[in-house]
Amino acid sequence: MENSGNPQEMTVPPVEGVAGGGTAYGWSDGVVHPSNSLKGSTDPTEVPSADLLHVWCMPSTANVGPQEMPRPLEHVTLLAARNERESVQIAMRPKVSWGGSGGAVQVQCSDLCSPSGDRLVVGESLKLRRVVSILGVPDALVPLDLPVSQISLLPGETTAIWVSIDVPSTQPPGQYEGELIITATKADAESRAKCLGKAERRQLYSELKNFLEIVEPIDGKPLDEVVERVKSATTTLRSIFQSPSFCEFFSDGHPVDMMDEDAISDLSVRMKLSLTVWDFVLPLTPSLPAVFGISDTVIEDRFGVEHGTDEWYEALDHHFKWLLQYRISPYFCRWGDGMRVLTYTCPWPAHHPKSDEYFSDPRLAAYAVPYSQVVPGGAEKDYLQREIETLKTKTHWKKAYFYLWDEPLNLEHFDNIRNMACEVQAYARDARILTTYYSGPSDAPLASNNFEAFVKVPKFLRPHTQIYCTSEWVFGNREDLVKDIIAELQPENGEEWWTYVCMGPSDPHPNWHLGMRGTQHRAVMWRVWKEGGTGFLYWGANCYEKATVPSAEVCFRRGLPPGDGVLFYPGEVYSTSHEPVASVRLERILSGLQDIEYLKLYASRYGKEEGVALLERTGVYMGPERYTLEHMSIDMMRGEIFNAFRC
Repeated sequence: MENSGNPQEMTVPPVEGVAGGGTAYGWSDGVVHPSNSLKGSTDPTEVPSADLLHVWCMPSTANVGPQEMPRPLEHVTLLAARNERESVQIAMRPKVSWGGSGGAVQVQCSDLCSPSGDRLVVGESLKLRRVVSILGVPDALVPLDLPVSQISLLPGETTAIWVSIDVPSTQPPGQYEGELIITATKADAESRAKCLGKAERRQLYSELKNFLEIVEPIDGKPLDEVVERVKSATTTLRSIFQSPSFCEFFSDGHPVDMMDEDAISDLSVRMKLSLTVWDFVLPLTPSLPAVFGISDTVIEDRFGVEHGTDEWYEALDHHFKWLLQYRISPYFCRWGDGMRVLTYTCPWPAHHPKSDEYFSDPRLAAYAVPYSQVVPGGAEKDYLQREIETLKTKTHWKKAYFYLWDEPLNLEHFDNIRNMACEVQAYARDARILTTYYSGPSDAPLASNNFEAFVKVPKFLRPHTQIYCTSEWVFGNREDLVKDIIAELQPENGEEWWTYVCMGPSDPHPNWHLGMRGTQHRAVMWRVWKEGGTGFLYWGANCYEKATVPSAEVCFRRGLPPGDGVLFYPGEVYSTSHEPVASVRLERILSGLQDIEYLKLYASRYGKEEGVALLERTGVYMGPERYTLEHMSIDMMRGEIFNAFRC
C-alpha cells in the first residue's frame, strides 16, 4: 500500500483493553482536516461524492476507530503470494450530512484483472466486511453483500471496511488491477434497498421457477396454449416486479431511471486496487502447527444443541471447517476437575469415515486425540486402546498429540499427567503428550528459585511429555532465557518446544487482547519464529460468557483481559447468517502465520540467522518490547523477501 507506514509518534499512551490502546488516535502528519467549503446542494445525485465524504485507505494493522481523522485519498498497492490472504482497510467519514443522519453510501467492487485476462473474482477471492467496534474497539468483521452493498455513515464518525483478497494456489502470477467505487446515495433509497432475507429469496426463487415451468415446455404446443402460457407467465413476472423487493425502482407506479454509468463515473469516488501476485506458493499445510481451542460447551449452550445429537455434530463440523481457512488446527475442549481437559479435533471416533476426512485434510497441521470417549456410550472400557490402534496405522498419525492437563501446579497434577501418559504410551510408544505449564510443582520445589524450577520441568516430566508448551509470560522481556529451556530438551528423542499466550503477557508484549496495537497482535508469531518454537497453542477462540440464544450479546468472561479467549463472534449476533464473524485480531493472527512462511522461505536460502537479521534490520521485530508500530516496516520485510526470490 502506498505510504502505508505510520511514522507519526503516538501522542496518546496506549491503554490495554480500552479504545485508546494501539489505535491511530493522535496521528497528526498527513491528516486531512475537515473543510466546510461545500455550498448549496448536498443532493448526492447532483454533487460529487468526494464533496460529501472523505475516503482513504489504512493498513490492516491500524485500529480504525470512530474518531480516526481523514487522510489523503491514495490508491492501494498490495503484494501477495499464492495461497495467501492480504487485507487492507478503506475508511469513510462524512464531510456533511445528506438525506438524514450522516448519509448513506453504496460500495461497489470490481474483479481484479491481469493484462493476460486472469481474474480474482469478487465474492470468491475478494470480500468486503464492515469493521464493528466491541467495547469501543474496532474488532468484529461483519460481511457485506457483493458486488454492491449499501451502508450508513454517522455524522462525525469514521466507518471502516475491511477488504480481503484470497489468492488461490493456482492463480497465475502477475499484476492485477480493479477498483472500489464509493457513491453517496439518498438515505431513503438505502432504507428501501434492503438486502433480501432468506424467506424473500426463497419466495423469489419459487416464483421464477414457476415462470420457467410455464414458458419452457412450449415447443410443439398449439398456438392457443402458447398464448395462454405467455399470459400466465406475464402475470407471474408482473407480480414479481411489483413485490416489495423491487419497490425502489417504482415511483407512483412508474419505473425510476437508475443512475447511468457516466453519472456514476462523474460523481463517485474511485479507488484503484493494485495487487502483485508473485510466484511463491504458501504451503497448504502450515509450517508451524497452531492449535486453537473451541469450547464445545459454549456451542451447546448458545446454539441449543444437545451433546451427541446430529445437530451437535453439524455445529462442531461447521466451526472446524470455518477455522481451517486461518491456517489454524482447531481442537474442541471441555474442562474437568482441576485443570484436566478433554481435547479432541474430531468429534467422531477413529473408525468413522469423518475421522479420516478430518485428519487427512492437508490444511490440518496437528490434531488432538481424546483420552476418553467424547460421546459416552458403547464399549467405553477399551475405548482408548481401540482409538490408538486404529489411528497409529494411518499416515496422518504423525500429526497426533494428546493434550491431557492444562497448566499443572502441584505434585498431584504432575502425577496425574504421568499416569494418563503411561496409559496412552502403553498402546503407542511414539504417542506425543503435550503439556502446557508456566511453573514447576509448587509443593515440590525443583530448584532454588521459580524460574530454575520452571526450567527443570522437562527433566521432571520425562518421558511422559514430548511437547513442552510454555507460557510466553514467564520470559518477560528476557529473550536470552529461551536458550535455558531449549538446552533442557532432547530433540533427538522427539521432544519439542511450543509456546502459548493466555491472560499474559500483557502490554506492551505481543498478545491478542482487545485494544492492543495491530502490530502487537501480529508480533505474536514474529516472536514465535525468532525464538525458535516449533508449535503454538491458544486456549480458546469462542470462550464467551454463557448464553442460551445464538443472537445474544457477546460478553467477555469476567476476570480475563478483554478479548482473551475470543477470536470470533456468532454470526447470528449481527444478521441471520450462521457463519461465524471473524475478529480483526483473528485476521492478524493469519497474517502473522503467513509471515512465518515468508521468513521460513528466506531462511531456507540464507539461513535462520539472516532471517532474524532481516526481522531486525527492517525494524519489524527486535524483541517482546521492541517491535514496529508502523505497517511500513512489514511491507519492507515482505518486499525484501519478494525481491530476493523473484529473479
